[in-house]
Amino acid sequence: MKIKQFAEKYQIQADTIRFYEKENLLKPTRRENGYREYNEESEKQLQLIIVLKQLGFSIKEIQQLLVLSAESITPECNKASVGVFDQKISKLEDKIEFYQQAVTVLQTIKELVKEEKYIENKTEIEELISGVYNEK
Repeated sequence: MKIKQFAEKYQIQADTIRFYEKENLLKPTRRENGYREYNEESEKQLQLIIVLKQLGFSIKEIQQLLVLSAESITPECNKASVGVFDQKISKLEDKIEFYQQAVTVLQTIKELVKEEKYIENKTEIEELISGVYNEK
């Protein structure tokens, strides 16, 4: 599959795919004419990249995981992989907690502004927003 088809299939820009190649996240084969050829392995790699990006992994973290996945399985490699995942899980748990609190605050604010009662509840709304801001 060529880059245009590959990009369309995964609904991302061809430039993004080229960037992933530049960062050594994707390694398509090259035809004799120099065109990139994306195969099933490329698709698996891109799917992994997309999922990790959606989970908040940085390019550097994805590179680290890909390097570790290419190494022989050793206790050190396993420990390093688990460490990367532990850090990301902790960050995701913090985000989940923040968003749960934010949803509760937004629901409260929604109730406070119902029936055009914003002005009389303005101070309380500002305090709620300040509380969410200070939690982030």
